[in-house]
Amino acid sequence: MLDQSKADKITSDLLRSIRLNKSFMIWMGFLSISLIICLGAYVMQLKDGLIVTGLRDYVSWGMYISNFVFFVATSLIGMLISAVLGLSGAKWASPLARIAEIIALAFAAVAGLVIISDMGHPERLLNVFIYGRVQSPILWDITVVTMYVVISALFLYIPLIPDLKICHDKIDRIPKIQRNIYKILSLNWNGSLEQEKILKQLTRILAILIIPVAMAIHTVTSWLFASTSRVGWDSTIFGPYFVTGAFVSGTAAVIIAMFFYRKNYKLKDYITDFHFDKMGKLLVLVCLIYLYFNLNEFMVPGYKMKKFDSIHIRDLFEGSHSLLFWSVQIFGLVLPIILLIYHKMRKPKPMLIIAIFVIIGAWFKRYLIVIPTMEHPYLPIQNVPLNFKIYTPTLIETLVSIAPIILVLLIITILSKVIPIIPIHETIENLEETK
Repeated sequence: MLDQSKADKITSDLLRSIRLNKSFMIWMGFLSISLIICLGAYVMQLKDGLIVTGLRDYVSWGMYISNFVFFVATSLIGMLISAVLGLSGAKWASPLARIAEIIALAFAAVAGLVIISDMGHPERLLNVFIYGRVQSPILWDITVVTMYVVISALFLYIPLIPDLKICHDKIDRIPKIQRNIYKILSLNWNGSLEQEKILKQLTRILAILIIPVAMAIHTVTSWLFASTSRVGWDSTIFGPYFVTGAFVSGTAAVIIAMFFYRKNYKLKDYITDFHFDKMGKLLVLVCLIYLYFNLNEFMVPGYKMKKFDSIHIRDLFEGSHSLLFWSVQIFGLVLPIILLIYHKMRKPKPMLIIAIFVIIGAWFKRYLIVIPTMEHPYLPIQNVPLNFKIYTPTLIETLVSIAPIILVLLIITILSKVIPIIPIHETIENLEETK
């Protein structure tokens, strides 16, 4: 058995963050004001229509769809850390599982809202459910996103039940309503062998279920592109290509969260340099796989150089999008791989900087998947204004695109203040097993 004083210290350390303080209030105030400004921009879009954006007849998808693909991608990290690594017996990932699950739930929940921002008449979303066809990728996209949100919520909640009981019993300075919520959600947990067995079985079932659903959510999203004959999208590798890219952005998001939780919540004893080293190696692995798909995406059509493929590739490599394209490839993929090979770069601060570059590069990668292809339609563009030919996001469009990012930060911040971000029950249990 683990020494009681040691268990009490772990509990105290991991419950320390569940309190309202000045920093939290300032951060929430900043996010709330920013969200209100962005929502104001969306109200202007609802009032005047999509003409206030840079979207036109040819580039009918822009930052909004880039945002959607990015959000769906980043949400897959819960599956990678909690399910794949959990089922493979990687004990080192246990302290990071809840962080990954919080990020996954936040991004998946907001992804559904992101798609609404691209609609001039959001009320017509109901038509997807009323008149949707089984063979429509859009219907399947909405279906798998909804399923993934539900399973992600359960995957966060089920292993959290013992910790909710600890929160009810151990935290003193919380409102009565919050204490009652902890009690209700803990489902009369008492730590019996039978309850432990049920909890582990449910967690394992969810871990198995979430893998195909997570794979489907981004595969179906990729089919929205690949099922067309447009240059740049007409590819049979888009499914695995999107999934591996999702692991890259999700891993970077977890590394950034790890750094701030470790620093602000004083969790150096629980999120250690060892965990950063492991996550650095994981980031190298997923980046290498993603690099392979990037090479395959351009090498095959580049070798054949069909007419329209040539126009598209030349624009990316040496044309109007070349600066962004090479910046994404070099600073968001190649350099992170090279740097993270060295052990000294797999420390918290260097990894924070690298992860920021990776996640920014991941967003712009989605931008490059969407925009250049739409600027090169098969039909000739003639007798139209310049803004039909070249897509330029407007300020209103940019603000509306920032709103979901703020909403994700709000969800992550609130969840981090009401539940322990490191599993208390599991941490104590693991120490007992190794003692």
